[in-house]
Amino acid sequence: MLPQRKYLFSTLLAIAVCFIFSAGTMAQVVYSCQYKSDADVKVFVARYKSDADLVVYKASYKSDAGNNDGVWYFAEYKSDAKKKIYFVDYKSDADLVIFFSDYKSDAGWKNSSKKQLMY
Repeated sequence: MLPQRKYLFSTLLAIAVCFIFSAGTMAQVVYSCQYKSDADVKVFVARYKSDADLVVYKASYKSDAGNNDGVWYFAEYKSDAKKKIYFVDYKSDADLVIFFSDYKSDAGWKNSSKKQLMY
């Protein structure tokens, strides 16, 4: 009976670890919606890094997407994304203000109180 419990525990542990890692890697896969009503988060793109809540680096590959650290991969299909975003024209309409950086090392939160928007 003891070996069966050990096997069951290790199986459940492996499933839990796979679930945690797969959820984490999808956290920053985003889809840009055409309509505001379809979006989870309304985003404004700042002209200056100092005005942003989050500095974002656009990843070229889905596997490079970060875990809520500002490394975003833009999905081609809505069903592939973890978060649906809509780009607004005015800062006052936004839930989140971002700045796009050309450097991955710049990516990250400037205002950590808004982190929950991208979970």
